[in-house]
Amino acid sequence: MQPVRIAGLPDDPLAAAARFHAELVPALPTEGDVLLVFAPAEHPHRGWREAAVGALGRVFAPRRINAVASDNPAAVDSALAYLATAQGLTGQYLPLDDAGAGAVLPSGA
Repeated sequence: MQPVRIAGLPDDPLAAAARFHAELVPALPTEGDVLLVFAPAEHPHRGWREAAVGALGRVFAPRRINAVASDNPAAVDSALAYLATAQGLTGQYLPLDDAGAGAVLPSGA
């Protein structure tokens, strides 16, 4: 899966979505699976990003396209490693953090 960094988008969600679709989508690789790597952003950006990646997942099929939001190279590398084993996963937007999965908690059963 080829990572493609998405940078330089406006702070306004509508303007960011417009620029993404007008300028960045046409420049996406035409072969192979793609991982879009967005910078972390405020909650209003989540909706357009999820919708865009979901639609691109359908358009790219049978190629896969997914996205993460992270500025942590180790987290992006971990996502790439996971996605390499998840061959059916496409059209997903996965905001990442640096906290990891955390400890497994007992079920109480």
